[in-house]
Amino acid sequence: RSVIYKLTTGASEGTLKLVLCSTCPTGWIMPGVSCYYFSNEAGSWDEGRRDCIRRGADLLVMNNAEEKTFLAALIKQEAWIGLNDKETEGSWKWVDGTSPEFKNWLGSQPDNGGTSGRWGEEDCVCVNKDGKASWNDFSCDAAKHWICEKVLKLAV
Repeated sequence: RSVIYKLTTGASEGTLKLVLCSTCPTGWIMPGVSCYYFSNEAGSWDEGRRDCIRRGADLLVMNNAEEKTFLAALIKQEAWIGLNDKETEGSWKWVDGTSPEFKNWLGSQPDNGGTSGRWGEEDCVCVNKDGKASWNDFSCDAAKHWICEKVLKLAV
C-alpha cells in the first residue's frame, strides 16, 4: 500500500509517494499511516500502556483534528490515551515526550478532580464517547479501556 502526499514548498509544488513498509496486525484499524487498537478489556492507565507496548505500540497520541474526527466515530466507551501530567501537575505530556499542540478538552477539563477532592489526583487522560472524542483527566488507577496506536514505517 502506498500513500501520496502533495508537497508545497515556496513556489514549487510536487507529489511524494511513500510506501508503507509494515502493515497492521489483525484486529487493528488503519486509516492512514497509523494502526489503532481498541481494547476489549479495562484496566488502569499503566496497565493499558503495558498492553500497548506488548503489542509493539503505545497509547494513542492524538495529533490533530482529522485524527480526532476519525476516532470519535469509533469510540464506544471511555478509553485511555497517552496524555498525562504525572511528572509535573499541569504540564501535559504525550507518551512520546511531546507537549500537545492539538487540544480537545471537555468543558472545564482538566480539573484535577475539582475542588472536592472526591476523585483524587487526576493525572491521566481518557477520551469520552461523546461523539467528539473529548478529553477528561481522571485518576490513573480508574478502570477504563484504552486505545493503542502503532505508527507504520514508511519508505520514499
